Amino acid sequence: MKFSIITATYNSAATLADTLDSILRQTHQDYEVIIQDGVSADNTLDIAHCYEERFGDRLRIFSEKDNGLYDAMNRGVSHATGDVIGILNSDDFYADDKVLERINEAFVHDDIDCTYADLVYVMYADTTQVVRRWHGSQYTAGGFARGWHPAHPTFYVKRECLSKYGAFDTSFAVSADFELMLRLIEKHGIKSRYLPYCLVVMREGGESNGTLRNVIRGNCNIMRAFRKNGIKVSIFYPIKRLLPKVAERIRNIRFRL
Repeated sequence: MKFSIITATYNSAATLADTLDSILRQTHQDYEVIIQDGVSADNTLDIAHCYEERFGDRLRIFSEKDNGLYDAMNRGVSHATGDVIGILNSDDFYADDKVLERINEAFVHDDIDCTYADLVYVMYADTTQVVRRWHGSQYTAGGFARGWHPAHPTFYVKRECLSKYGAFDTSFAVSADFELMLRLIEKHGIKSRYLPYCLVVMREGGESNGTLRNVIRGNCNIMRAFRKNGIKVSIFYPIKRLLPKVAERIRNIRFRL
């Protein structure tokens, strides 16, 4: 099964090599990497081009002005030719060399449309220091309204599902990934499987959780995502969603102390 791995970049020179090196180490080699750059002002593109020989024809690089992260991801999706599409952010990297192999096995042996798994958040400057762990679980009907949702950096979905139901709705800004998974899994009922492995290491400071302002903005957009997709949810949903994250952060602080 062929994977399309989309990496959106913008001034990502400090971390892009880690991302690309983790892809090169994968034991499953049937993939393409699509770098969708937003006209970086640093040497991001120079670094990307340095990897062309190592990836061969499996690496394609595009650089053009976009309207933000999710617009860049949609542009990457439009270039994809793989059976399955996944996003690997330019400051994230795979947890080990068998990530794509495990995902491939799930798609090959199970009748599914998407997979998702565990991830860890680490400090930006020291990726050996864990800030928070995301332990996923298998989806059950109504899960999103109960506070459940997959970790988007671990979300891999068949390209045909995005063709049928649409990719990222950029009007949701920092929460377009949540809206996409809500729409695909909860509203349209695509078949999913949780993989009980840590697949991605994510540096702290993503689009939806980098600042308190983005956290608040993200939760407002999430409530709007439920309304858009016709799914009823409690007004206390944001609290239900945030409490486990706060508890996990406290546990990790105590562990480091």
